[in-house]
Order: sequence, then C-alpha cells, then structure tokens
Amino acid sequence: MDTTWKLSWQRASNHEGFTRGARAFVALAVVLLYGWWADWQTELMPVLLGVIASALTETDDSWRGRLRAQLLAMACFTLVALAVCVAVPWPWLLMAVMALSAFAFTLLGALSERYRAIAFGSLVLFIYEALAARGSREAAMAATPLMLGGAAWYGVVSVLWNAVMPRAPVRYRLAKLYAMLGEYLRLKALLLEPVRDEDLERRRMALALHNGRVVDALNATKESLISRMGRGTPPVWLQTAMHQYLAAQDVHERVSSSHEHYDLLAQSFFHSDVLYRCQRVLTLLGEQALKFSVAIQQQTEPLHSGVTTRAIEDMEAALAHQEEIAHAEPTAMQARPLRSLRALGHNLTALAGVFAGALALPVDEPGNTRTAVDHSLFDREPRTLRDAWARVRAQCNAQSPWLRHSVRLSLSLVLGFAVMQATADPHGYWILLTIVFVSQPQYAATQTRLMQRAKGTAIGLALGWAVIQLFPGNFIQAALLVLGGAVFFGARHTRYVLATAAVTTLLLLSFHQMGMGQGVISARLLDTAVGCLIAAAAAWRVLPHWQSRQWPQLAAQALQTQAIYLREILAQYQSGKRDHLAYRLARRNAHNADAALSNSYSAMLKEPLRVRGNAEVVANFLRLSHTQLNYLSALGAQRGGASAQPMDEATQASAQALLQSLQELAEELERAQREMDGPRQRGKRPPLAQAPAVAEVLRQFGQTPPAVPAQSWMANQLQLVGKVFPQLREQARQMVERG
Repeated sequence: MDTTWKLSWQRASNHEGFTRGARAFVALAVVLLYGWWADWQTELMPVLLGVIASALTETDDSWRGRLRAQLLAMACFTLVALAVCVAVPWPWLLMAVMALSAFAFTLLGALSERYRAIAFGSLVLFIYEALAARGSREAAMAATPLMLGGAAWYGVVSVLWNAVMPRAPVRYRLAKLYAMLGEYLRLKALLLEPVRDEDLERRRMALALHNGRVVDALNATKESLISRMGRGTPPVWLQTAMHQYLAAQDVHERVSSSHEHYDLLAQSFFHSDVLYRCQRVLTLLGEQALKFSVAIQQQTEPLHSGVTTRAIEDMEAALAHQEEIAHAEPTAMQARPLRSLRALGHNLTALAGVFAGALALPVDEPGNTRTAVDHSLFDREPRTLRDAWARVRAQCNAQSPWLRHSVRLSLSLVLGFAVMQATADPHGYWILLTIVFVSQPQYAATQTRLMQRAKGTAIGLALGWAVIQLFPGNFIQAALLVLGGAVFFGARHTRYVLATAAVTTLLLLSFHQMGMGQGVISARLLDTAVGCLIAAAAAWRVLPHWQSRQWPQLAAQALQTQAIYLREILAQYQSGKRDHLAYRLARRNAHNADAALSNSYSAMLKEPLRVRGNAEVVANFLRLSHTQLNYLSALGAQRGGASAQPMDEATQASAQALLQSLQELAEELERAQREMDGPRQRGKRPPLAQAPAVAEVLRQFGQTPPAVPAQSWMANQLQLVGKVFPQLREQARQMVERG
C-alpha cells in the first residue's frame, strides 16, 4: 500500500497540470495569508489579479529561461499599466490604446510559444488594470504597484520552483510522447490485419490524423529539453532524457515506415499466419511503449514479461518458413512481397532493439566517431533582436494568420468596449476578458473555446453560489478561493471547461470576500454571453482564416520537405548511417509539414460547409501524402541494414527524377497559391502544368531491373513512392481547380 501511494505521488508530481496548480496554490495562499495579516480590504484583489496575469505568461522553461521571460513580462506589465494610468480618464483614448496593444502583442506572439504567453498575459493585465481603475487615474495609480507586486511574487515562485525541480516537466513530456507512440503503434498494427474487404483507407486516415498529435508531442519534448541545455556538459538525468527523446524519434521513423501496400501483402500471405505474427509484435511494442510511459512518470523500471521476445522469435520462424516455401516453389509473383515482408520483419526486430536500449545511456567506444551520438538540437527561438524583428515583419502580409488574428482581436475589443460604454456596465470588462480568452487564430479553435467558456462559466456560477450559501465562513471560502486558482492553472491547457468553472468560482468568492457580491452572478453570465457572441461574429466575418484557402501552400511545404528528407536519405545510402542534426532536422521538418496538413484538415471539418471547399479531395491528398511519407520513412529506417549499399546508376537516376518531380509539384502549388491570393486572381484556380519527371520515374522503374537484392528492395521502395505520386498530383490538381 505504501509503495502504491508513493508511485501515485510520483506520477502526480510529474504531471504538468499538478505542478502548475501547485505553484498557483502556493502563490495565492501566501498572498491571502499576508492579506489577512496586513488587514487588506481593497488591496487584495489587485494583488490576486497580478498573480493570475503573471501565471498566464508561464511556459515550460529552465529557471534561467523563466527568469528572462519573467523580466520581459514585468517590463511589458509596467508598460501597459502606465499606459492605462495615462489613458484611463478618457475612455475612447483607453479603447484606442487597448486596440493598439492587442494588435502589437498578438503579432509579438508569432515569435514562439514563450512570447505568445507573455503577450497574452500582458493583454490580460491591461484589462485587469483598467478594471481596477474604474475610470479614475488615482485608483489606477494605487492598483499598479499592487498588481506588479503580485506579478513579481508569482515570478519568484515560478523561478525558484523551476530551479529546485527542473526534471518534472521533462518527464511529463517524455511520458506523454511515449504514450502517443503507443497509440500510434496500435493504429499501425491494424493495417497489418490480413482481412479482405477491410477499409484500409479509413484506417490510414486515422493514422495520419494521430501522427499530427505524435509530432506535436515530439516538438513539445524537444522544446522542453533544449530550454534546459546549457553550454557545458548536461547532467546525467538530462543526457538520459535526451537519449530517450532521440530513441522516440527513431521509434517514430520506424513505426511510420511502410514497406509495401498492405493490400498486396494481405493477398500474397492470406493463407499464412505471418502477418498476424507481425501484427502481434507491433501490438506488443505498443503496449511496451505505454509501459515505458508509465515508468518514466513513476521513475521506475518498465515491467517486461518476455512476451515480446517470444513474439519476435515466432515472427522470425514464420518468415523463415515463408522463405523455405519460396525457395521450394519460386515464383516471380512472390519475390517482391517476400522481399518487403523480410524488410518489415527486420524493421520490427530493430524497433524492439530501440525500446530495449532506450532506458540506459549508450557507451561510446573511445576514438569511434562513427558511432558517437549527436545530441545537438535545432533551436527555433529567435537568437537576436534582428532575427525577432525579421520574423515579425514576415507576418506583415494580408495572408498571415497572425496579422489577421491581430486585426480581428483588436476590432473585437473595440466593439466590446463600445458595448460596455453604451450600456454603462460596471462589470463590462468581463466582456473584454471573454473576448481575449476565447479568440484564437483559427475559426474552429475559437468556436470550441467559446463553447467551453460558456459551459464553464455557467457551471462556475452555480458552484460559486452553492459554496457561498453552504460555507458562509470567510476561512473556508478563502481556502476554496485558493483551491479554485490552483485548479484553473492546473486544468486550463487540458480541461478548459473545468478551468473556467474554477476561475469563475474564484472571482465570485473574491467579490464576496470584499463585500461586492451583489449582482455579480447575473453580470458575469450576461457579459460572458456578449463576449462570446462578439468573438464568434469576428471569427466568422473579420478576415477569417479558412483552412481550404491555405491548403496549396501547406501541400507545397509537405512535398518540399519530403524532397529534402529523401535527399538526406539518399546521401546516407552513399556515406552510411549517421543520425546527425542535418538528417534529423530534415526528417522532423517532413513530419512537421505532414502534421500541419492533418491539423489543418481536422480544423477544416469544424468550419462551415460553404467554406470547406472540396473536403474529399483534401482528405485524399492528406492520406496519400502520409502514405508517401511512410514509404520514405521505410528508406530512412533501413539506412543501417542490408539495403544501405551504394545505388546503381538506374536506381540513382530514378531517385533523382523523383526528387525533381516532388520539387516541381511543390513549386507549382506555391505558384498557384500566389495567384489565388493575388488581387486580380482571388477565387480563381489556375491549372497545374504537366510534370514530365514523373513519367521518367515510372519508365525507368519499368525498364531497368536492379542488379542486386539490396538495390532491388530500394528500387521497389522508390517505385512505391513513384506510384503514389501521380495520384497525389491528381489530387493537387483537383484541389487547385475546385478549391
């Protein structure tokens, strides 16, 4: 029992929501206790609001990075507080300053997640400051040091927490990553089921959509690791985490590999159990990934019963039996499926080896630079002010989603402020807060968030009223207030309805503690409804960022990054396998572009029917693009195997022709996107030109037989890509002409 309690505590303490909530609990509890000791009355609310605004700027970071971010946030807080103090006597000037601040801060958020959080927190503090001022410069001047003090206090708590406990966020992201990989392995295993008339295309689509979530988890883990990498030698725990992350990248490449069309494998081995053996290995490896995830969270060794090892032995025995049959009765029809099946078996065996070596750090042999592990990562954060300014300037075009979101949010706040002034609503700033919290760059995300906000507000108001009636004592209400703040920050990234309910309860209790609870419930409900309506109307009518209009560019990026990935793979077939930064960056960019396609498609399905365009064509392109990436991943996974031999001239020429085809189609899609976005061509769909390189690829595949088995497997794998590409190109043509 004691062991179970300890494991549960370790798992909870490594959860990001728990740690965020715990930091908020400590900060709010200290403020409340000090307020009681100092006999605060009107001073308490500004300090609490400062704590909340500061906590909203927090992202996963090292203590040094958190300190730098906190100093930047405090500078922004001071700037907006002074702006409110200057403009508050003149409401329309205050409105103009708020709109300008919203525009500038939203554009600043285009730099990275860290700057998005700082921009969001600064805008929220602007509204909090205006709320506390209530039209009086004297009240604003009195509230400013209290808010800044609360913000600074939470910054101290956050920096110290990250300095004392730096490992928990990394463990949480690694555990989530391996859990996502476990689900991906389960979905991939379904494709190996040799059953006739099965809807493989639906399963491929589910796999492509989940791949977007896996890529997001990989990127979040990388950012968590890179923020803690100093200039010297990292500590052992960070080296271990880095090794586990690189192992996850290897697992992702191998599990996303496809060595043959699954229909062909099912037909060729329908009367054998070999595909079931492969499916069982893949399923068990998925379960092993989930066990690995739990072990990372609980800081224990994953449990192994030896089932996976026996399953691999059974799979290899089944493969050997199929090879014996092929040797006894050789047929040309079985040569290619058997070769692909053998590559699949080798990949699954290597995949199990990656899991086996993921726990401990590898030992580099002295003087062996070939096997030395490259742990370097590519940092996407802006390095200099010039770099940051260049990124912001890049967003200053009509098609930029961040520029559109900036304009949309600014106009929404202007309209909300006008409603507040016209109705003389004393709590009207809740309209503005609702707009800021629910407005997102994408229409689908805005609609989801405003529905969650409305539900959470209704639940929080009912809960807050019940708490006030059931627990009239100040001490119990204060304790529940602190608990509500902890729940809000712990749940706001994962369960927004719960988070909104918690913060609504917190606000009700705060107003009640200060004797200002009269009429708060009805005002909060009405202002939330008005803010949601304004945000919904703006997302619909003000520069909407419809996904169908962005697909040519997204498709071009996917094809371009796949071409770069293929080029890196071909180079390693010549020089040998090395997981250096250039190769990993090309692989990651290809998967990032694929994830952008799947995420955009998911958002498109939540948009109005009239603006979706041809969703069926988009779905087909996504499925085919992901399939093509799977075939390329198989080439990458086999770099260190028997296939990693110098290519003959025919195979090399075919690969180069395929590279040319990918690049040409990407350029055509980019050109089509520019013409669609042009002032005179808006709404038109220019046709795509023919790409002669595709015909050359298929001609060479059909006329030039490979010389050796290893090269034969590689030629077959390139042929799979070459057969997918014409279908992909046809979907691209329909997308451009009908979209």
